[in-house]
Amino acid sequence: MTGPEGAGGTGAGAGDERLRRWRMVLGGGPADGTGRVLGGRDAAMDATLAALYGSGSGSGDEGGAAGRGGSGGRRSAGLGGSAPSVARWLGDIRTYFPTSVVQVMQRDAIDRLGLSALLLEPEMLEAVEADVHLVGTLLSLNKAMPETTKETARAVVRTVVDDLEQRLATRTRATLTGALDRSARVARPRHRDIDWDRTIRANLKNYLPEHRTVVPERLIGYGRAAQAVKKDVVLCIDQSGSMAASVVYASVFGAVLASMRSIATRLVVFDTAVVDLTDQLDDPVDVLFGTQLGGGTDINRALAYCQSQITRPADTVVVLISDLYEGGIRDEMLKRVAAMKASGVQFVALLALSDEGAPAYDREHAAALAALGAPAFACTPDLFPEVMAAAIEKRPLPIPDPAAPR
Repeated sequence: MTGPEGAGGTGAGAGDERLRRWRMVLGGGPADGTGRVLGGRDAAMDATLAALYGSGSGSGDEGGAAGRGGSGGRRSAGLGGSAPSVARWLGDIRTYFPTSVVQVMQRDAIDRLGLSALLLEPEMLEAVEADVHLVGTLLSLNKAMPETTKETARAVVRTVVDDLEQRLATRTRATLTGALDRSARVARPRHRDIDWDRTIRANLKNYLPEHRTVVPERLIGYGRAAQAVKKDVVLCIDQSGSMAASVVYASVFGAVLASMRSIATRLVVFDTAVVDLTDQLDDPVDVLFGTQLGGGTDINRALAYCQSQITRPADTVVVLISDLYEGGIRDEMLKRVAAMKASGVQFVALLALSDEGAPAYDREHAAALAALGAPAFACTPDLFPEVMAAAIEKRPLPIPDPAAPR
């Protein structure tokens, strides 16, 4: 084994570097087998990891916690109960780790160390790396948040929402505008508006082999986007605690859809109660602070409300975003879905609208919806515009293969 490291904590050769890395992974103590002593930046980085992942983290004991991989040695005591110490720790991890790692550590800190209450402190909020998961945490704490913190919290949420809108809005509008154009089929299109693929398919019986051509007795085209509303979209969002990231993305998409003149958008959130937030769609931050994450789930009640708002079923798309853990009347929920589909509504069931991977969901209810012709699947934000375009055009939905690599 080699001796203590220098200020940077790096060794002289490849073997020394391997030992250094193993020491960082194993966490120190007699049992880690490396014999390494950290100094400088490595020691500081190790302390930030120990505060979160040391076996005694979360206790608030100032005596220290055992190493992550060993049973001995005195380690950092965890973050304790002080907002300033947490804010300093958040600043440290942003210094030592890339943003993707920072976001993982923030979520772990909230889960492992019970930091939800500390997020109510303005100085804490100013120190965090804002992301969708932090927004979900803030929304769950909204009702308990003191007035002195709410403006800071809104600023954090605004940062995330503006970033999401910038990333998602242009592609969503372009994709859905094309779908709306194609869905407005006309029988006597102008030459530039002819949908040649559909026209050829519709006239294949008129193929003349000697001339190797098709005689188009019937032209099929699509009209150009007009100012009139062409489609009604109802976003019905489960705001139970497990759906936090989906609520954030759905609110942003709702605001984007509401900005399109050809789409009349309604946004409804629910737990055991139903709240219509349509009048706040001009600002997704207002929508998000109008939600109340947590509580039970009554999908049947939410769908009953959405059904009551439908006036043009053949031109309506209803998007239910829920993990389908129904606390209401299951059979009535399924009957409502069947009735909406029978009336001409395009019904889309998303188990999640997020980048979090495969969600937990009620498989029995998902199978029952699939039997009604409404398969339920998880959807990433990048796929959502394509799903909506398919629903608007009344074609099969682009359901992702759960076995395919992400």
